[in-house]
Amino acid sequence: MRIRVPHTYVLLFGLLLFAAISTYMIPAGVYDRVERNGRQMVDPLSYHRVDGKPATGSGVLMAFPRGLIEVGHIVFYIFIVGGAFGVVTATGAIDAGIGTAIRKIGRRENLLIPGLTFLFALGGGTIGMAEETLPFLPALVLLTRSLGYDSLTAGGIALVGACAGFGGAFINPFTLGVAQSIAELPPLSGMIYRIIVWFILTAVTVWWMARYAARVKKNPQTSLAFTIDQARRAATQKIDDLPALTRRHVYVLLVSAAAFLLLVVGAIKWQWGIMELAGLFIGLTALAGPVGGLSLDKTAEKFIDGAAALTGGALVVGLARATLVVLNDASIIDTIIAAMASVVQHLPASVSVAGIYVMQILLSYIVPSGGGQAALSIPILAPLSDLLGVTRQTMVLAYQFGDGFSNIMTPAQGYFMAGLALIGIPWNIWARWFLPLLGIWYAIGLVMLLLAHAMKWGPF
Repeated sequence: MRIRVPHTYVLLFGLLLFAAISTYMIPAGVYDRVERNGRQMVDPLSYHRVDGKPATGSGVLMAFPRGLIEVGHIVFYIFIVGGAFGVVTATGAIDAGIGTAIRKIGRRENLLIPGLTFLFALGGGTIGMAEETLPFLPALVLLTRSLGYDSLTAGGIALVGACAGFGGAFINPFTLGVAQSIAELPPLSGMIYRIIVWFILTAVTVWWMARYAARVKKNPQTSLAFTIDQARRAATQKIDDLPALTRRHVYVLLVSAAAFLLLVVGAIKWQWGIMELAGLFIGLTALAGPVGGLSLDKTAEKFIDGAAALTGGALVVGLARATLVVLNDASIIDTIIAAMASVVQHLPASVSVAGIYVMQILLSYIVPSGGGQAALSIPILAPLSDLLGVTRQTMVLAYQFGDGFSNIMTPAQGYFMAGLALIGIPWNIWARWFLPLLGIWYAIGLVMLLLAHAMKWGPF
């Protein structure tokens, strides 16, 4: 008998209830925070119990709207990106551009999936590409489905590709830079080994994606997203039915390309965040509609249609955040961290690396922010690793793997849930599809950590 997986909303609400129940079983406690180099960090010796505030019925019910408020910038970013692509799509430029690209690719299309996946992995490994993948997803869905693949392939190219690079990053200032700074390691130290790690993770991911895409193209019914993609069949056209590329289409594509180029430059040079990116796509909307021949009224209508299509996915982000709201209110996250640290401390030296790794993996599911996880765990693990005989460089790599790999698995990660909304894939379908690769990543991570530990990877 086939097991029916509940709707994403049902799963997330169940997780919220589980978190609420745990507030009655886990004692409340906190670490003191100290400021060091302008950053709030944990004092590893300061954990102490505080009065508990277990979740109440009203607290659980209000966690959803409070979660929406906390991640409101992400929710509205989803609406804005969806609206912008609704306008660009309405001009016909994307369909015409895809048709032209497919005709030119011809028999070389088998290089498209590996090539794009590699580029996103490079972005993840260097500039910490994560939220920046979101604007690419709607266009990737149209491209991959037009080539005979599925929506999971589109999400895999951007989300999986970037996450593989992010987990094995060799430059990423948002995780590696922050973690090494807190651990008092030289900036970007250990570069050669990190590049090897990145290359192995990227190569395995590119192979996995190319293998999956080829299987789906050969037999579309093997796709977990087959029913979903069939339900929106209208978005998939035969190549011969795609419109010819006109001058207006070219202008719209040039405006869109300029927006994406500005996105990359802004993220690298000016450290743009999600607010600046949202403003960029408002600008794209205002230009693309009139340039593509839409009236101002029609541009507004298509923007609303594009945003409305993502309502269900956007609300998921708030519901996922609700679990963290409940855990934070009850002050039990620090208790969980203290318990993990105490377990790692008593492990034999030969398995201490694996223990730190497991701790970081578990922690990433309740503290999805890379910077937040670094500020919370590394001040505790840095002195602990010294006592265990594990180099701090190895400990930082364990943090990097634990934080990075879970980014496109945990429902608490806002940009990931936004990405699923943009490709129209429920979390439960994605989890079933991605879990085998996640297991491979975790195994590779453990092997690379054990090798680093064996060679006393440093400088310390």
